[in-house]
Amino acid sequence: MRPLTEEEAKGLFEKLAKYIGDNMKLLLERSDGNYVFRYHKDKVYYVSETIMKKATNVGRKELISLGTMFGKFSKGGKFKLHITALDFLSSYAKQKVWLKPGAEQQFLYGNNVTKAGLGRISAGTDKYDGVVVYNMSDLPLGFGVAARSTNDCKTTDPNTIVVFHQADVGEYVRAESTMS
Repeated sequence: MRPLTEEEAKGLFEKLAKYIGDNMKLLLERSDGNYVFRYHKDKVYYVSETIMKKATNVGRKELISLGTMFGKFSKGGKFKLHITALDFLSSYAKQKVWLKPGAEQQFLYGNNVTKAGLGRISAGTDKYDGVVVYNMSDLPLGFGVAARSTNDCKTTDPNTIVVFHQADVGEYVRAESTMS
């Protein structure tokens, strides 16, 4: 477990900015204590400083996990957010998308969202913005990238993709044996 390098921190914060923008400050400056990001075995964890200090008593080989895993770095150095970060993304999301009940299952199976399945979309969403996907009961289902802006969604064909799938809560079931 170690602090992120400057390059790793840049990759992480660029990805987080895509989804939560300036609300990143709220992740680190919390009223219940200080929180930090730590790197361990290609994964980035979000953890309170008090727990992190206690974990220094555990050897690196013995330490399996620490705090909430936000994502991992690929072999090429790209940061990929993991579904375990959804609670934090949904709390601070800039752009949101709500799905009709019929489209929920398709999204949870790992498919993109079409206009026909779109219930609502946040005003001011631009193309390629990070969006958090909710059902109509405001339950976060996952996150993705907007394929169309809010204005484009009004006039587009019903079969047009409006959100590219990135991660969803169905991954817990689909990849249960390979998740670590």
